[in-house]
This record gives sequence, structure tokens and C-alpha cells, in this order.
Amino acid sequence: MLVWLGAVPFFLYVAVFLVLPVVVLGVEAFRVTDPVTFEEGWSAANLATITEGAYRRAYVGSLQLSALTAVLGAVLGLALAIAVLRARRGRLLRRLVLTASGVLANFGGIPLAFAFIATIGNAGVVTALVTDTLGLSGFSLYSMAGLALVYLYFLVPLMVLTITPALEALRPQWREAADNLGASGWQYWRYVGGPVLAPPVIGATMLLFASAFAAYATARALVGSSIPLVTLQIADALSSNVVVGAENLGKALALGMVVLIGLVMAFYAWVQRRTQRWLT
Repeated sequence: MLVWLGAVPFFLYVAVFLVLPVVVLGVEAFRVTDPVTFEEGWSAANLATITEGAYRRAYVGSLQLSALTAVLGAVLGLALAIAVLRARRGRLLRRLVLTASGVLANFGGIPLAFAFIATIGNAGVVTALVTDTLGLSGFSLYSMAGLALVYLYFLVPLMVLTITPALEALRPQWREAADNLGASGWQYWRYVGGPVLAPPVIGATMLLFASAFAAYATARALVGSSIPLVTLQIADALSSNVVVGAENLGKALALGMVVLIGLVMAFYAWVQRRTQRWLT
């Protein structure tokens, strides 16, 4: 009984900050307000609306941006973590990289957008230097590619922080045993290292996807509404900038985000369960 009492604060936290918001979104998403009479009622019209037109494009844009930055961030972060751990002076370099990653992974929002605008924006320092010196042009920071570049600034360090403990858990004895049995480097990673690292790598990639999918302040400050993103649509709906009385439409959009993230987490749980069963 005392053990369960110790877990009460955790369950209260989960109920208040996770379960309750999802329940509220699930209820409010079905509430509609007449824009003329302001009378409230119940309908599934909000859920039908978010699958059409600009709202559908916003979901597609967010999914594309999140998938692209998650994959690129996972690959670059994994490569950087492996390079740091294999360096000769690995202890000092590892400490510096992890410290910098801890800072950069939490550097986002308006300050990050301003830093990139001042550096490689249309009138940025690097942009002016490259244009005047090399005569190169064509890249726009205020595009999907530019926004992806900004997202990678904090997603790559997040990947380094997440995957480094998993890389350190690879025992040198496993590689030595594989070498003694005549296995090549490819065979070691194919049959030993790869299966062991698969769950943490997939989990870290899902974390990057969720972080990019839920990001708001950086995109708002950098591109405004020029790029369709669901978080920006939610902000417009909650502030009634699009349609009067559209707050519940924003909650329906948020409920859709919760469902999509839930599907991603369910996929990760399925992959992890199959991998663990294979390993055991």
C-alpha cells in the first residue's frame, strides 16, 4: 500500500497534465459555435473541416517538415555522436560536445529565428558576403528548406544527447568476439550492433519527429503564415483570426495532432516489442 502511495504524485501529474487536456480536446472538438447567432451545439463538423482545404495542407506540411528534419537530424546526430566517441581525445571532446548539445537543444523560439535571420536572411551577414563575393543566390531562409535548416540546429544536438548513452552501452567485448569469430565490420553491425541500437535510434527519431511537429514559436517568427503548418493554424483558430468562434476548430486541430503523435508512438512501441523479442 505504501508503494502505491509513493506513486500518487506521479499519477496525479499524468492525470492533470496529460489525460485531462486530451479529454478536454476530445470533448471541445465536437462543440460548434454558430458565427451569426453564437449559439453552441454539438457536431462532428470540426473534425470534417480539418481534413479539407488549408487545414489538410497544414497537416501535410507539418508531417513533411517533421519527417524530413527527424530523419536528417537522426543521421547527422548519430554520425556526430559516433565520431565523438571514437575520437582519440574522446573524454574532453565528449564533454564539450555534450555540453554544447545541451545548450543548443534548448535554444529555439524567437531568439533562434532572429539569429538565423541576422546571419543568412535576405539581408544577413553571410548572405551579403556570399552574394557579393561569390555571386551565389537562390536560397531562401523563408522557405520549407530554410525552416528545415533552422530546425536541424536544435534537433541534431537533441539526437546527440539522446543516442550517446545507447552508443556507450555497446560493449567492446561484443566487437572483439565478432572479430575473433571472423566477422567483418558489416556483419558485426548487421547482426550485433544494428539490432541492439535499433530501438534507441528509432525512439530518438520519433522524439525528433514529435519535437519538430509541435514546434511553433520558431516557425511563427521566421515564416509567419507563408508555410502551411498545423501549429500556426491552431494559433490562428484559437485567436479567431480566421473565423469568429473558431476556437473549437483549433481544439479539433490539436486533437488531430494528438492522434498522429499517438500513432507514431504506437509504431515505435510495436517496433521495440518485436526487437526485444528477437533479442531475447
